Amino acid sequence: MTAASKLAEIGLNLPLPPTPVGAYTRAVRSDRQIFVSGQLPMADGTLQHAGAVGKDLTVEEGYQAAQLCALNALSILQAETEDLDSVRILRIGGYVCSADHFTGQAQVVNGASELFATVLGERGIHARLAIGVASLPLGAAVELEVIAELVI
Repeated sequence: MTAASKLAEIGLNLPLPPTPVGAYTRAVRSDRQIFVSGQLPMADGTLQHAGAVGKDLTVEEGYQAAQLCALNALSILQAETEDLDSVRILRIGGYVCSADHFTGQAQVVNGASELFATVLGERGIHARLAIGVASLPLGAAVELEVIAELVI
């Protein structure tokens, strides 16, 4: 089953790749590796999840924010490679705007990890980190960075 058919099966569509909100590019390719810039939970140019998880948002809302970040990263990988079926996720970094004493960052970042595994299968299983931070750009709840490689 292709990545596109798996996305359709779970009721998701790839959005257009988000436009960077600063002085950077959406991704850089070096040989077979692709470094995707940090993705926020944006849809149609609008931040969808703002605030601190554990204070302003629940873990489930943070999970949804991480999933949206991952969907945006997939859209960039699709645009950069023209074929998600040739992409393997190597590592992700998940940054979660967290309330004081909140320790559920791993559960939040699972939103991204589980989406990658669902859509890409074995090629979506990756190394990762999940870090709690005091704030993120634009007041976002989650930011996700991705390192991928072409497997063909």
